[in-house]
Amino acid sequence: MFPDRVSRRSVLTTSAGCLTASLAGCSAAGGDGGDGDSDGGAVDDGSDGADGGGGDGSSDEVTHTVSMEPVGEVEFRGVPQRWLTYFPGYADMGVALGHGDGLVAVGNVPRYHVDAYDELPGVSVNTDDLAQVLGEGGIDTEIYYELDADVHLTDPQWLINNAAFGLEADAVDEVATNVAPFVGNTVFRRTDAWHEYRYYTLYEAFETVAEVFQERERYETLRAFHDGVVSDVQADLPPSDQRPNALLTFGSGDEPERFSPYRLSDRGTNKKQFRDLGLTDALAETGISGLSTTDRGRIDYETMLEVDPDVILVRGHEDKSAGEFADTVLAFMRDHDVASELTAVRTDRVFRGGPIYQGPIQHLFSLERAATEIFPDTFAGKLFDRDELAAIVTEEP
Repeated sequence: MFPDRVSRRSVLTTSAGCLTASLAGCSAAGGDGGDGDSDGGAVDDGSDGADGGGGDGSSDEVTHTVSMEPVGEVEFRGVPQRWLTYFPGYADMGVALGHGDGLVAVGNVPRYHVDAYDELPGVSVNTDDLAQVLGEGGIDTEIYYELDADVHLTDPQWLINNAAFGLEADAVDEVATNVAPFVGNTVFRRTDAWHEYRYYTLYEAFETVAEVFQERERYETLRAFHDGVVSDVQADLPPSDQRPNALLTFGSGDEPERFSPYRLSDRGTNKKQFRDLGLTDALAETGISGLSTTDRGRIDYETMLEVDPDVILVRGHEDKSAGEFADTVLAFMRDHDVASELTAVRTDRVFRGGPIYQGPIQHLFSLERAATEIFPDTFAGKLFDRDELAAIVTEEP
């Protein structure tokens, strides 16, 4: 049925015994905490590179090996030319490394926010050209065969354990064997009970993706740029006892009444900007858990009022500008009998909560936005050089 699969497997292979369902013996000890955020997509709420990646696909020599839990070691025979990911944060990593032209699909296209690229000369992704892995009824593994990518930058355990679609392990293994391997770790949150293997920070995961694409030098330059921006911002922050606490939630629609909570104290990559700013978690010591695939938790304005956070951050509104958010969500809160009593509402400190997934480029823009909104007396305007960042992404090696 798929006559070209043998040639593909000669180009990209997963180490024996380390396929998606076989975690034992393929993962080193690790892990350091928990975090949360749901992506049900449609369920709950191409480039023309050479086949086999890198050159003409005729080489049988292993060019490089990449290791990442939960899959373990993956051998590559050339740099992947066509690639996909479920997580838009990994899509942003590939773009940051200069490989955006090879991206063929993401899990849920509307959750891949590419507006930041508009400010970077020469950097762009047309989401209209991307396929979507997640369909109306979940994921049909046939999409992987149709897209015929060279690598899937996705944690296979996310596909197997996600309550929204829950693929069978055997089906995911077949994709890894017949199409291309999986490399990825669910790093955007850390609240899922099934994630018993090592977590990675944003830049640890980014480093692994750089190894996949053989972009070590570009990664190192981007990391240095990131470190400089974060260091400059942190040097100007108010003392820790003068920084606000914050409540991060997901609340869809222009008139949200109930919300799903996150925990800023957790270390998922989608809250990195708030940790960089030293915000404290308004839900600390409340017993309220963060979102996970099994805990969809809900809080209302009465619960919020018991906590009465200094700042409220609402996710699910990245398609709105700051003004549009204020004219809809914040305006509704101001007129609500209970929400209007919240300190954050009375002081106009209710903001968009940032993307559910984010990679290195998106993080820098998220950090800048959060800093200028939450600390307007300290930060204003652009906090990093767009041209310098764009040059790192676009320059030829």
